Amino acid sequence: MRVGQEVGVDVLLAGRPRVPDDVFSWPLLTLDDDALEHNISLMARLCAERGVEHAPHVKTAMSPELFARQLRAGAWGATVANPAQLRVARSWGTERIFLANELMDPREITWLRAELERSLQPGGTSLEIWLYVDSAEGVALLAQGFAGAAPAVLNRLGVLVEVGVDGGRTGVRSPSAALALARAVRAAGLPLLGVAGYEGSAAGGTTPDDLDRVTAYCRGLRDVAGAFVREGLVDPESPVVLTAGGSSFLDVVLAELPGPLELPGPLELPGPSEQSGTSLQPGRSLQPGRTRDVRVVVRSGAYVTHDHGFCARMDPWTRIPGAEPMQAAAVVWGQVLSVPEPGLVVCGVGRRDVSYDIDLPVALHLRTLDEHGSLRPARALAGARVTALNDQHLYLAVDPAPDGARDAHVRPGDVVGFGISHPCTLFSTWRVAAVVGADDEVVDVVTTDF
Repeated sequence: MRVGQEVGVDVLLAGRPRVPDDVFSWPLLTLDDDALEHNISLMARLCAERGVEHAPHVKTAMSPELFARQLRAGAWGATVANPAQLRVARSWGTERIFLANELMDPREITWLRAELERSLQPGGTSLEIWLYVDSAEGVALLAQGFAGAAPAVLNRLGVLVEVGVDGGRTGVRSPSAALALARAVRAAGLPLLGVAGYEGSAAGGTTPDDLDRVTAYCRGLRDVAGAFVREGLVDPESPVVLTAGGSSFLDVVLAELPGPLELPGPLELPGPSEQSGTSLQPGRSLQPGRTRDVRVVVRSGAYVTHDHGFCARMDPWTRIPGAEPMQAAAVVWGQVLSVPEPGLVVCGVGRRDVSYDIDLPVALHLRTLDEHGSLRPARALAGARVTALNDQHLYLAVDPAPDGARDAHVRPGDVVGFGISHPCTLFSTWRVAAVVGADDEVVDVVTTDF
């Protein structure tokens, strides 16, 4: 980011730098400060209004500064995708971490137990860690890793049975398999909190049929949770947890998952031999007509920056009553290196700088050089399409400028701003990003920790 001698962030920001200043070089990732605040506050408001909790999936940016903003807005904790991210989130001082995946490495289970035990020592923290299981092997590994653990340690561990879809990724494939696995969790003496899923595996678009499939999937999660409750597999003194991703289909998740479970009965709770160390009371029954509270946790992550491609197409916000559109916050700026032939512009941006796993970048803005070699303020760039990427080069097809509109031409030395698609594959290519406020002023710098 810095041209010339490196300086600390505080020193850099004290100088009130602007994006075109010589403290920055190209390519450069910028995040719009107003868009970040809008997205974070909108997500927090929607969750609060519907009584659900939010554990944002920090894999999107792996940025401690962005996660701190989400925490200040009321996030319950951080969701991570693998043990490495779990350790990183813990290094940030995060007290509630949700590993939205199976943990199959005995070494990582040993670390997890030790971390939970350390949190109970004098001067420790209120650490709480949740994770998935979807196999007998996974339950057995956890049971072995936590064998003989004190109840206080197990009270800080949360296990959820993951339910998937045929042809999807992880998760058991049927309600009967989920119920059998929940029984195994209880038999192993592990604390079962509820049911988890990723509704994005149920559909690939937003047609009525797609939304119907996601609706059916979410209702299936509630049905599985009800089966757990009917067998007394979850603590009757606590709400049963239901959790889903809620990024592309947040509208369906918010409409279907919240609300108490209806419990036809009577339902007998298990006797002492089946309790496996939980707080269930032998012989207690749940009478007909009883309901059971649920605790819904959504794990949306990509919303924090939104995008100009995949997230914009899948946008659930227009389908949520009282919501507003999310705003794309991320722009990658690259300098025009060459205009080797009419209609072709080559920029210094490539696969190492932008996400491209779903869509190519979108040309948004142009900063032209004035007669003194300084960059003018950004303006909209129309008639330009990204056609290909190399490692360090981007190919931009530019329509001919209208007669007399010479300033519409893109010339070497100009700088083009590109929108991206799928922010989850953008941030891993960057160590820092500049947060930009009004008049191109850089108001903050966020780091990534992949």
